[in-house]
Amino acid sequence: MEKRIGTISIVIYDKAVASTVNSLLSEYSDSILARQGLPLLDKGLHIITLVIESTSNEINALTGKLGRLENVEVKSILAKGNNR
Repeated sequence: MEKRIGTISIVIYDKAVASTVNSLLSEYSDSILARQGLPLLDKGLHIITLVIESTSNEINALTGKLGRLENVEVKSILAKGNNR
């Protein structure tokens, strides 16, 4: 299956779930090209953005696992077409 490039945005509303998010991201570390984290402590939010290169199935699996976590919101965008 062809690999695609895209982004994943993760918003964490409760710091207690951050370790679970980080564990999941470690499982998919081979697919993550870049990662940026921004703690907005005064707002009670933690935001992580990823640039990822993987198959659609793997990206969907990761976003699905993240999206099922309580107090976590996730969105992904994949680049169109063949990313050569």
